[in-house]
Parts: sequence; C-alpha cells; structure tokens
Amino acid sequence: MKRRTLLALAASTMLLSACGQSTTNDADTNATDSAAKGGSDLLQRIDDKGTINVGTEGTYPPFTYHDESGKLTGYDVEVTRAVADKLGVTVEFKETQWDAMLAGLDSKRFDMVANQVGLTTPERQAKYDKTTAYSWSGAVVLAPKDDSRYSSWDNLKGLRTAQSLSSNYGELAERYKAEIVPVDGMAQAVQLVKQDRADFTMNDNLAVLDYLKKFPDSGLEIKLTAPKSEQTGSGIVLLKGNDAVVSKLDEAMAALQADGTLTKLSEQFFGADISQQK
Repeated sequence: MKRRTLLALAASTMLLSACGQSTTNDADTNATDSAAKGGSDLLQRIDDKGTINVGTEGTYPPFTYHDESGKLTGYDVEVTRAVADKLGVTVEFKETQWDAMLAGLDSKRFDMVANQVGLTTPERQAKYDKTTAYSWSGAVVLAPKDDSRYSSWDNLKGLRTAQSLSSNYGELAERYKAEIVPVDGMAQAVQLVKQDRADFTMNDNLAVLDYLKKFPDSGLEIKLTAPKSEQTGSGIVLLKGNDAVVSKLDEAMAALQADGTLTKLSEQFFGADISQQK
C-alpha cells in the first residue's frame, strides 16, 4: 500500500511538471508570435479599431497648434487624424513640451509622436522607427522676385546673405562663400532683404513657405531648393519593435498620398506640396 501511494505521488508530480512545462512553452510561443507581429498591445488596439495616443506640442504652428476656436490643428495633427481615419481607429493627442516629447514615448505615455521629428542622429535611429515621411524640408534661398542671379548654388559666391551666425544656414552660406550680414533671426533677415541691405537669406523650406503663405505680397520668392540628398523627411515616430504597426501606418500614408489628401493638407497649411521630395 505504501509502495502504491509513493508511485501515485511520483506520477502526479511528473504530470504536474509536464503541464507546467507545456504552459511555459505555450506562453513563450505566444510571446514570440506577438513579438513577430510587431508589438502586442498597440497592434491589438489598432486591429480592434481602438484608440491610439499621439504626443505633440500644440504650440508649434503651422505643424501643431490651437486655432482661434481653441481646436488643436496643424499639418502634423491633420495628417495624423487622416491616418487614423484610414485605419479606423480613434486618435487622442497628448500635448507636451518638445523637451519631453521623446521621453514620453520612451515611458509609453504615448504610442507615437507627430511633431516634425526627423531621425537624423545615430542615437535616434537606433532607438526609434519612423513611418514614410509626410513632409520634406531642406535649405532654400529666399530673394526678391525680380532678382535673376540665382541659377545655381555656386552663384551665391560674393552675394550678401542675412543669417544668424550660429545657425546651420549661416554655415551653409559660408560654404558657398557668400558674405554674411549678421541678424538675430528670420524676421530680421527678411526685412534686410526687402530693404536691399542683403541680397538673400537662407532658411528651412517649411519656415519660408509658412512666411510666404502669410505674406503673399512680400515681393520675395524661393530661388533655390536643396537637392534631394540634403533634404530631411519627417514622419510619425514610434519605439522600435513595432514593425507591424509601422507597416500599417505606411499603408495608410501611401493611400493618403495616392488619393491626394497629403497634397491637399500641404497646400492648406503651406500653399505648396511638402509631402513629396522635389
């Protein structure tokens, strides 16, 4: 009797051990499958037509800001809403300061960020993924419409340019051997060009387009645009490990490009199509 009891206990122990092992293996398999799909919770919420949380500033016009009625809008905001509509999900924006933007993504306070983020450094590229770009920017030359001296970048040599000495654009102007007229910022630079105290100014394409849309009678126009190899694309940014989610976002972005939505939003906020490289 005693021997039979011991044998029964041993069999029971082996059965429990086998069950425990099977459960563990199943859990590992599920976790592996989930990882292979590119992120469990966020992907599941998108598949279930749930809610995604997106970090943005809300104080960076024309990309993300509040209009006169107090509504959050802007190019990045409306592109994100359009992407969410294509996916059939609800989007909730969480506003935060720029300095806390990526930290909020790291802590998973946000699922993603839409705020003109370009993954231009190796550190960012190692940590984050980005969707297909929905905006492209690069250096442009702004000068009077009736000035015909700007057939190439090499023609900037010897011309006067109003630039902040500490800016990347000041360094770029020096590379082309232009004469720097120091200014505190873009507003002052534009005034010097209009007053003929400088021949041109160089700045970011999106900032210049925003200015030209607000002041269509300025008498200025873009003369030169950086080549494609020197342009930077900004997209929706996520933590690495969400490959399947990025693929879904890219599909939605491609559909918005194909049906003209990105072009329409670009022209609404900038008066030009910034969604494609030119």
